[in-house]
Amino acid sequence: MSAHRIFRAPIGSLIAWTDDTPRPPERHRRKLSQWQTSNSKGRLIRKQGEGAVGSLPASFTLHEADYGSGGVVAIRVHRTFSADSRLRFTVLERPTIDAVRVFDRPGEDAELVYLASHRADAEEWLTRHGYPNPVLDEVTADEIAADHVEGRAA
Repeated sequence: MSAHRIFRAPIGSLIAWTDDTPRPPERHRRKLSQWQTSNSKGRLIRKQGEGAVGSLPASFTLHEADYGSGGVVAIRVHRTFSADSRLRFTVLERPTIDAVRVFDRPGEDAELVYLASHRADAEEWLTRHGYPNPVLDEVTADEIAADHVEGRAA
């Protein structure tokens, strides 16, 4: 699937990307590290359309990983891809019905910070995390049905 098709996937979807090269053996650490740059997966947290920032092309951002210890995230890895990327993308999983997306702020520049399994989970998560202006967005059956009708089912 091309990068352009990712714009049809709902925010919160799990997306894999690949350059279709074979995975190197574990003993080749440097080659493996380079390979993982072009072959991994992450959660779709943001989509930016064309013209949103000057003359930049459309892009989307995936949350790849968090690194830290003791429940404290020290480094958060996000990857932003252009709509004209040559990598191949696959939607592995879409958010389930009644899941709740927690965005950091209202508006078009909002970014997904948590995908809760239900509203109570989202509200409990917000009590432990300091977002002064969060937005809760429930995944509806209509949204999932639209994916199936348009042939976008995972």
